[in-house]
Amino acid sequence: MLSMGHEHTTPILGWTNVALGLSFILFDVFVSNIFGLGIGQSMLISAFRCVLQLGVVAVLLERVFATENPWAVAGIAFLLNLLGTFEIVVNKSTRRHHYMFPSVLVGLLGSTIPISILGSRFAMSVQPFWEPVQYIPVVGMLCGSAISGMVLTLNYLLRELQDNRDKVEVYLAFGATRMEACRPIAIEALKIALTPVINQMSVLGIIAIPGMMTGAILGGASVQQAAKLQMIIVFMLSSATCLSAVFTTIAVVSVTVDSDHRIRMDRVDDRKHGIWRARERMGKTLMILLKKLVCGWREKGTDTLSERTPLITGE
Repeated sequence: MLSMGHEHTTPILGWTNVALGLSFILFDVFVSNIFGLGIGQSMLISAFRCVLQLGVVAVLLERVFATENPWAVAGIAFLLNLLGTFEIVVNKSTRRHHYMFPSVLVGLLGSTIPISILGSRFAMSVQPFWEPVQYIPVVGMLCGSAISGMVLTLNYLLRELQDNRDKVEVYLAFGATRMEACRPIAIEALKIALTPVINQMSVLGIIAIPGMMTGAILGGASVQQAAKLQMIIVFMLSSATCLSAVFTTIAVVSVTVDSDHRIRMDRVDDRKHGIWRARERMGKTLMILLKKLVCGWREKGTDTLSERTPLITGE
């Protein structure tokens, strides 16, 4: 628990402040248009998603904090992991394998829930560990870090198994198990997943003041307590990222290399997710219907005009 180190009045922010903050995104869009980056629309969509999602989460968390119900806290924790799974499978992954949704969900739950419980109860000394004000933000941060690790691991493993399939098949041909054959790729994938966390820890404090510590200080907490809390959070993030990457590696290898030691790239799909393909088909269908409707109106207007035009016009 954070102790208050000094009296501090936090300014009350309104939607006007949010609108002013949005001007920074508009600047990014302007730069994108000037240099032809082509990401201006994505920035705007992401910004509005951010506003909508945080607004909804704020309403939900207010009610959960007020009730202090452990089942409500468990529901929010599961919902965060479920939405994180959807984000990984649908939006973030360039390739997908069979049974990816359940395997990612199990990996997220298996990495965020145990770490959050142990960290909150023992490292942060929160009693009970599910105290909503403390536990839910921790789970949210662990989910974000685990998602990044999973995406990096997934994309690297599936790409390497497709591009360097022959190397893995050589190991398999000489009698290696699927875990032994994929060990070099798996080691590199885990390194890639953990590199951002290592870089983050190395620059905290001297070069960068992290968001958690900044928020605690702005909220009026003791600087010493905020620093210790940030240390604990970062260590928990590294553990959750490592666990999620290990879960992902085991799942990918188990699916793409079967028990008969064959690489099954037929279980990997590099197309867009079915949701986006369905949306594109719906968009094309709507455009065709609109074109037919507009053409029909034009033809009807031309026919009406022709019927009203006299055959012989006098001057």
